[in-house]
Amino acid sequence: MRTILHFIDGTTTSLTSERTHEVFDPALGLATKEVLLANNADADAAVDAATRAFAAWRDMSWANRQQILFRFRELLNARKPELAAIITEEHGKVLSDALGEVTRGQEVVEFALGAPHLTKGEHSEQVSTGVDVFSLRQPLGPVAIISPFNFPAMVPMWFFPLALATGNTVVLKPSEKDPSAAIWIAELLHEAGLPSGVFNVLQGDKVAVDALLEHPGIRAVSFVGSTPIARYVYEKATAAGKRVQSLGGAKNHMLVLPDADLDLAADAAINAGFGSAGERCMAISALVVVEPVADELVAKIETRMSTLKTGDGRRSCDMGPLITREHRDKVASYIDIALADGADVVVDGRNVTPDGDINGFWLGPTLIDRVPTTSRVYKDEIFGPVLSVIRVPSYEAGVALINSSEFGNGTAIFTNDGGAARRFQREVEVGMIGINVPIPVPVATFSFGGDKASIFGDLKAHGSDGIRFYTKTKAVTQRWLDPSHGGINLGFPQND
Repeated sequence: MRTILHFIDGTTTSLTSERTHEVFDPALGLATKEVLLANNADADAAVDAATRAFAAWRDMSWANRQQILFRFRELLNARKPELAAIITEEHGKVLSDALGEVTRGQEVVEFALGAPHLTKGEHSEQVSTGVDVFSLRQPLGPVAIISPFNFPAMVPMWFFPLALATGNTVVLKPSEKDPSAAIWIAELLHEAGLPSGVFNVLQGDKVAVDALLEHPGIRAVSFVGSTPIARYVYEKATAAGKRVQSLGGAKNHMLVLPDADLDLAADAAINAGFGSAGERCMAISALVVVEPVADELVAKIETRMSTLKTGDGRRSCDMGPLITREHRDKVASYIDIALADGADVVVDGRNVTPDGDINGFWLGPTLIDRVPTTSRVYKDEIFGPVLSVIRVPSYEAGVALINSSEFGNGTAIFTNDGGAARRFQREVEVGMIGINVPIPVPVATFSFGGDKASIFGDLKAHGSDGIRFYTKTKAVTQRWLDPSHGGINLGFPQND
């Protein structure tokens, strides 16, 4: 099998560790590659490369940094089908979904091209006689990005374009489950003219993660993953004195009011619940329906689900496999939990006949009605194609249910009542809200991130928060005096 290497200081390299991890094609159920897993010495090499490159990259003019990022944007735009194919091969999502992932990541690259304007400081003249005050935004130094398996291209692109545009150098640690996209991106950046050492890819598992979290050369850490790991990353990295943005898990609710367009709501529930096999932190997994329309909505969803085709993402299918056999089995186990808890399994994804190799990690779209809120099916982040229906008597009960969740990543309301929608956006305790939009991922000019146990740290991804995260601010107070104004005065300086 081909071995996927690290990308350090402008070239692919094996470094010193000999540990490896199998990389599967989920649609075939076969290990087709292996990836190296870094040790502490390998992490040192990656951080050292980023450290050596920092001064020159920081001091490069805005114009030259922009030109490199713009060339990268143009290369990415021309060749993104290549990257989409890599994602489908290692993650399993269908090609159209993979292409959409790359396109959404490209939005942040384009946003980063405006960094010279976004990092402008402030200036106040004559705050005191002959005294001006102004502020500067400057890069932090080498930063680490630790990204998850479900978006091997888009999530890194939430972070590294802004990190690079503002003058930082980067060490990216992708998921060992689908590591090739990171290498493809690194090589494309190098082709665009990025100097060696400015962007590095360190393959690995927890050993690599811990090494980066503790490394004294890393100034900041960006992470996306499950809530327990996000909390771990935040606590460990902040204890090491680093700036951290750590985005965690979710249990996203979609509230449907009786006045909603139920056909629109049914389509939205399927799109948001089963896209990318439910392996999205913004997937809708809890459909909260205000009676008396639940029976009608469930019937519409069931009818639409019968038209979905599960299979190999390289074929004409709607939904691909799950990332690993172990994850597939874990997600499928929740169907048994639902039955034991008295819920109604309307569509059982374990019965799917896939358009693909029988050995793939298949689980079809699953619809479970009348899920008790005490069930783990409702409480846990399943991270698979399982849509749960919870029936509530009123708008107020629906909002109270959403607000009682430990998570606060994304939510949506479907209604034709503008007053109810406005009330919802004010009352719901969630970071990203959709009004008749099922997957409310903000565009790059706004920041991505949730609330409560869905985020750790004060600043979110991309948008204005991303600029602030990757820069430090200095305030400069200056006076240029005539030499005749000299003299000693030990009093505390005052404005005059």
